[in-house]
Amino acid sequence: MEVSEYLGRKLLRLTGRESSVSLSAAQLFATCFGVGYLPFAPGTWASIMTTTGWFAVYSLFPRAALVVHLVALAVLVPLSWITSGLAARQMGLDDPSVVVIDEVLGQSITLALAPVGVWWFLGGFALFRFFDILKPPPIRRCERFPGGLGITLDDLVAGVYGGLILWLIHAL
Repeated sequence: MEVSEYLGRKLLRLTGRESSVSLSAAQLFATCFGVGYLPFAPGTWASIMTTTGWFAVYSLFPRAALVVHLVALAVLVPLSWITSGLAARQMGLDDPSVVVIDEVLGQSITLALAPVGVWWFLGGFALFRFFDILKPPPIRRCERFPGGLGITLDDLVAGVYGGLILWLIHAL
């Protein structure tokens, strides 16, 4: 049994879904290895995980953190676009709530524009979630793009909104 099938079966048992279905590698990545299956508001769980992770990186490696952050974004944006589209197609849904890699990226963009500090990161968390849920223009329109592009793009724009507001507050 391959690793993705094993993990898929474990996740499906944990979530109470049909255990005979296995998850593809795209689904495992798009759900952030199961974070998307956490109960109630999986996007918020993904944002909490992302905020905590980036705060740890910036705290432990302050000199290298921004470079690591930007490289991670450069690698993860196209991977999100591809895997979220594949996962959605495999699940037969336009934008499954279990696909949370897009929230990870949107939250990461907000935090890349935020000053480093616990209160700034908490503010970034709140602002990203606000824009991701409210979806003011043009965020809602971004969802209309097909497949993984639409799934990913709306969160990237919400991340830019949150990051720009933090950056403006800090500049004032």
